[in-house]
Amino acid sequence: MSARSRRPLSLTNLRAFEAVARTLNFGAAADELHVTQSAVSRQIKGLEDELGAQLFVRGTRHVQISPDGHVLLRVVEPLLLKLDATVQTIRRARGRQRVSVATFASFASLWLLPRVEAFQRQHADIDIRVSAHDAVTDLEQDTELDLALRYLDPAHVAAAAVHLFDETLTPVVSRSLWDRVRAGDAPPLARPADIAQHTLLEEDDERASSEFLSWRHWLARQNLATLEPKRWLSLTYTYQQVQAALAGHGLALARLPLVFEAIARGELVEPFGDAGRIVSPYSYWMVLGSAARARPEVARFATWIEAEAERTRAAVGAAGTPAVASARRAR
Repeated sequence: MSARSRRPLSLTNLRAFEAVARTLNFGAAADELHVTQSAVSRQIKGLEDELGAQLFVRGTRHVQISPDGHVLLRVVEPLLLKLDATVQTIRRARGRQRVSVATFASFASLWLLPRVEAFQRQHADIDIRVSAHDAVTDLEQDTELDLALRYLDPAHVAAAAVHLFDETLTPVVSRSLWDRVRAGDAPPLARPADIAQHTLLEEDDERASSEFLSWRHWLARQNLATLEPKRWLSLTYTYQQVQAALAGHGLALARLPLVFEAIARGELVEPFGDAGRIVSPYSYWMVLGSAARARPEVARFATWIEAEAERTRAAVGAAGTPAVASARRAR
């Protein structure tokens, strides 16, 4: 093996290759890298010389990546992403401390964001970045993220995950709709069958967990599988169901750990009390990225999350006592 064949490839040339392979345009790659088009051409030529392989097929008006180029791109693209993420992590460590959290949109809106200000009051030197989307992120691949707050069934819980709290579903209505029901200005809600006269706010979701979050599941548990409500209002996210319920548009099948504070404040009412509650096999978990565990700011945030989760478990448990439920309905 010659000394040339053992020589490491130029990182500058690899970046030029990735940019051209992604854009299939030497000019666009040059603009992105803030160099001239001729400089990009020289870098690609240099890389091809180093490899002894053609990476692009250059036409008059187009550029195509060659089979060897495809092979190289599959390796180079994730390596550059990981390198850039690591550089950002090092730069952050030398500046302000930051914790990046991934979670789903409804959990962020209903549970995390109402609490996060309390953490920042205690830790003014730590910035929080919340990435709210429903896709499950691999923390080992995305080093921009430090921890994730997830909704999982037991079969998909990682060994190192921390249990936060379990899931309970309960029908809820707004205080204004409940007051109209009690005054006789809206149909009754004394027993589950009465929801046939009301609008049901449904989560329109195709994920596996939706089976346990649906009104159909709840109705089956009440021996009312064939019941049809006055109308359906389907919404994409849990937090939209809660917003629609608060606006008085109908009954939501709410996740109790996410709405117990609104119930305690009297903004939402459980018309059937404890009898209307059902449990789900899914629950809420915290997962930390392996590279983030050693960072003190991540450890402090994770400890705070566990403490807040313990308060949620205690509050939801206390809210389940018959005396409290009865008092809530009578208000």
